Amino acid sequence: MDFLQTLLYPIKFGEAWVMYAWHGLFDAIGMSTGWAWAMSIVGLTVIVRVMLIPLFVRQIHSSRRMQLIQPEMQKIQKKYKGKRDPESQKAQQAEIMDLYRRTGTNPFSSCLPILIQSPFFFALFQLLNNLKAQAEGKAPPIGPITQQVAGQIESSTIFGAKLSDSFTHANGNLNVQILTAVLIVLMSATTFTTQYQLMRKNMPASALDNPFAKQQKVLLYLMPIFFAISGINFPIGVLLYWLTTNLWTMGQQFYVIRNMPAPGSEAERARRERLKRRGKDVEDFSVPGLDAGDDTVPDDAPKSGQRQQPKGKKRAKTQPSKNRR
Repeated sequence: MDFLQTLLYPIKFGEAWVMYAWHGLFDAIGMSTGWAWAMSIVGLTVIVRVMLIPLFVRQIHSSRRMQLIQPEMQKIQKKYKGKRDPESQKAQQAEIMDLYRRTGTNPFSSCLPILIQSPFFFALFQLLNNLKAQAEGKAPPIGPITQQVAGQIESSTIFGAKLSDSFTHANGNLNVQILTAVLIVLMSATTFTTQYQLMRKNMPASALDNPFAKQQKVLLYLMPIFFAISGINFPIGVLLYWLTTNLWTMGQQFYVIRNMPAPGSEAERARRERLKRRGKDVEDFSVPGLDAGDDTVPDDAPKSGQRQQPKGKKRAKTQPSKNRR
């Protein structure tokens, strides 16, 4: 745990200064202390999400490439269907990796924003969780959050609840329990709505009919349960951060679905109709290195226990038949 705290300290230090600056702004316009600190967390979330916009753009382009290469991916999977020997599995993985390389597709790009945002989330959790110890002088100050400032944050409230309070440590405070419950419900609702709209409008029908999509549907309904279990342990300030980032995600998704829809999706058809009514041309999103127009599935996968050297297309076409005299 000490190693984790040391690793997160620079992020906590930066978050402390951002929150302090936002608080100064909201305090200057006459906002009460509790709401000024609450809104400073919202401001911190906005700063973090703005920093992640370049990664978000990469994620969108990678997702669209993944959608476009699905036919090629299915051809490879069909080619090696039923072949479970090591040589076939190795050849299948080699062809998939070559497809990713040729098309410039990174299947892990969609996870980058979540992975990069996680340290900010846990750093804020530690920052708010240590406010009481800082106010009592049991923990060192973090940037501008000195013992006096920590005491001010710790004593400030919104709807009768402190930002460092959590459902599990409400100590019978009904205001804390109600506020955390409302925030958890809102978090669950925004997450469900975001994913539901994504699967309903921005995914082609072919992408929904596979085991991975079915697992996503199951997770869609399990997420509210996850939030209910984990959310009761988080401080109200962290729940505010979480809710704000969900709302930001919803706004980004609305923009993407409307202006950069996935190929073959309902949203893309709606965009084409809008542009057609306006008399504008539709530019199709293409993937470099992706062969188009060939839907045949070659059956040159190595048989079970048999090694076979890969053949280029030209070599395969020009090779003379054994029956030709």
